[in-house]
Amino acid sequence: MTPLGARLAQRIAQSGPITVADFMAAALSDPEFGYYAHRMPLGSEGDFVTAPEISQMFGELIGLWCVDLFEQLGSPAALRLIELGPGRGTLMADLWRAAAICPAFQKAARIRLVEINPTLRELQKAALDGLAAEWRASFAEAAPSEQDSPLIVIANEFFDALPVHQLEKTACGWRERMVGFDPGRQAFFFAAAPEPTPVCAEIPPSLRDAPSGSIFETGLEARALIKQIAAEIGASKGAALIIDYGHGESAIGDTLQAVRGHRYHDVLADPGLADITAHVDFATLIRAAAAKGVRCRGPVTQAEFLRRLGIAQRAGRLSQTRPERAEEISIALHRLIDGDKMGTLFKMLAVAERSLIPVGFDPALEE
Repeated sequence: MTPLGARLAQRIAQSGPITVADFMAAALSDPEFGYYAHRMPLGSEGDFVTAPEISQMFGELIGLWCVDLFEQLGSPAALRLIELGPGRGTLMADLWRAAAICPAFQKAARIRLVEINPTLRELQKAALDGLAAEWRASFAEAAPSEQDSPLIVIANEFFDALPVHQLEKTACGWRERMVGFDPGRQAFFFAAAPEPTPVCAEIPPSLRDAPSGSIFETGLEARALIKQIAAEIGASKGAALIIDYGHGESAIGDTLQAVRGHRYHDVLADPGLADITAHVDFATLIRAAAAKGVRCRGPVTQAEFLRRLGIAQRAGRLSQTRPERAEEISIALHRLIDGDKMGTLFKMLAVAERSLIPVGFDPALEE
């Protein structure tokens, strides 16, 4: 039993079963024992590898995406450049290097990184050595500006780690899935709530008649965050790029999963020691953002987005200048764009002020 597990078990004993969202939030973000509070989640010594760690090309192309938006915004004198969950700082470092083609962008940009993990903050500071970056604990803290300036938000594999509620179709109808604790087995378990909870109202009408045993997930925290981002974009202009794995339409399915040491792990075992994620429901994000008056484009697959930004050409140029790394560059390219790897599982969604046309997206693909 982990220290966090013991704390959650005591909480359940005192107050009854907790929601899946509460369990996930504690497992990931508890300030003392949460997974993201102090652990090193990335790389070979961590639990997973993200696209920026696979190749510099990923961050470089996003840097060019940002420069294009900056110029569409009229090259403002000040710009808030916010990254949610910056990992080791690799994406921002590569983004910044590519953005050197536009000195005005680098002069205007005020870098703000949203990160709660002190270990990762130190790695980010090292990766961005020499840059006047600032660190914040939340988007709400990062967004305020002392002057009227637009913003660009980058969120790579951030929304998948936000807590989700799970609903289960039972013989009595939809019920929220809860987490209980069995003192005899010293183990957590899933159980349906005996009565409907307010979150049951989140079931889309098209899915209410799903067969018994079906699971539906809804991310209330993700929806609240995208509304915050969209409202700030609507008020100040700018755009956000959401990069994550998930589905384009709301659907039935249990996507909750845990990873530890690059292997799948029991979601309820060892809370605080494993990464827990769920697939992003892009349709819900789009509806929530569009309600704030912004325009959403996509989602498109990561492969489609990167190809439109010229990743094949960039790989070719890198191979020419670094022939000794040609095979490594080719392998990285295929990991990023192949359908049986990251190419179709990961998707890109642009949330932008209505006059902007973010590159990488078909202008016809909008709400």
